[in-house]
Amino acid sequence: MIKKTGMVLIAALILMNCGGGDTEAAKEAAAPKLSPEGLTQEQLKHGIGPIGVLTLGPQDEALAAKGAEVFELKCVACHKINERLVGPPLAGITTKRSPAFIMNMILNPDEMVKKHPEVKAMLAEFYVPMTFQNVTEDDARAILEYLRTL
Repeated sequence: MIKKTGMVLIAALILMNCGGGDTEAAKEAAAPKLSPEGLTQEQLKHGIGPIGVLTLGPQDEALAAKGAEVFELKCVACHKINERLVGPPLAGITTKRSPAFIMNMILNPDEMVKKHPEVKAMLAEFYVPMTFQNVTEDDARAILEYLRTL
């Protein structure tokens, strides 16, 4: 038994040293798991766009006030706070979605509508895709801060 186990161990070491340990299965196991849409778990949670994981600090009242102004200019044509308009109501959105998801939806709605399964489901419910409102990353962050106050 010891002789047979030793032979198996030697064979395994030879394979590893000859590149035999770099199998396609090993490479596949190391690759990130993708959704049926081809999105990573991080993209499913945080959306598709320029914002990665975003950790928020304490509420910034000045930034929220700026966000309210931008929201009035860019968002009220399609969104109300507590009721459906063209788009979904936004009260409580910060408890349903990650901060990065919200900002990526504001900054990259076209790709989110085309590729993200939850956004596709919203499109099926609301019928009208969200359009890019020409906001900067700073404006999107201010809108997010305002949404945190709701």
